Amino acid sequence: MRALAVLTVRNEAAFVLEWLAHHQAVGFTDFLVFSNDCDDGTDAMLDRLQALGHLTHIRNDGPHEGGVQWTALKTADAHPLVKQADWILVLDIDEFVNIHTGDHTLPALFAALPEATAIPLTWRLFGNAGVVRYADAPVTAQFTRAAPAVMHWPWRAAMFKTLFRNDGTYRKLGVHRPRNPDDAKLADARWFDGSGRALPPLFARQRIFSDYRRDNYGLVQLNHYPLGAMESYIVKRDRGRVNVADLLGMDYWIERNFNIAEDTSINSLAPARDAQISALMADSELADLHRSAVVWRKRRFDDLMQQEPFRALFGRLLMAPPSQPVSLNAARFMTEFANRS
Repeated sequence: MRALAVLTVRNEAAFVLEWLAHHQAVGFTDFLVFSNDCDDGTDAMLDRLQALGHLTHIRNDGPHEGGVQWTALKTADAHPLVKQADWILVLDIDEFVNIHTGDHTLPALFAALPEATAIPLTWRLFGNAGVVRYADAPVTAQFTRAAPAVMHWPWRAAMFKTLFRNDGTYRKLGVHRPRNPDDAKLADARWFDGSGRALPPLFARQRIFSDYRRDNYGLVQLNHYPLGAMESYIVKRDRGRVNVADLLGMDYWIERNFNIAEDTSINSLAPARDAQISALMADSELADLHRSAVVWRKRRFDDLMQQEPFRALFGRLLMAPPSQPVSLNAARFMTEFANRS
């Protein structure tokens, strides 16, 4: 079984080894990684990982027609790794697959859903939890406070990334779901949510968010760490967003900084992840690249804080309380207006 993870990154070298080690432990066999405009050595680190046989790295230097990530995915559509894969998932560096069944690996998930054509992995948002300083430690261990299992608003809290069978039902990759379906095969497509429930045919054609009225995490969830430490958020703003022109600000922070529930379930794979990180760091070149990336992030934060817009945002982060979920009635009120627009 060949399971492929597709990733696009920029200035994320400090987080690459954890992300890779975790998803190797989950059971992904292949990694296709695109980088662009890196200042922190991410591209050099990916080159070294490729030389060691851990992934395939492509420099996505542009031009970026339709955006950086879409350019990468269009390139990936024709790549041999995509052609050879049995299952495919498009991920970001702050997203971690978290399987709750069997031994917490992909084979266990597929055994639980043997008829699945696609499994939407619904985000579970992990908040900042008041962490100010960036530390060189696993993100999945540092940030364990999350949104509740059922979140009525904002609708982005129920967004998903799709793990799909590469059987020809879909012919192109997409950010949240596969695209360009084969109509002849689509009638037989079976979608199951993260709790193993069969989904209606609408999901086979569209939708990028799950039913926000129920828990979608029974078998699998996608841990999403969009904020990290406050220092990291400032550096993330400087990096820029992938598919939109807007700069990160307080709106993005407030819609994701939920710290209601404690969720340490991803630790089921922590021993395997840590063993793999240690094996990767045993390579002196990788270790040097990682340490250099950590130093780069700290220096970049210091440089950005000399600029008023970044300093002002950091001050607002320090003052802002954690976000609170809205009630079901309030969410219904909001969605009523959204449906009118």
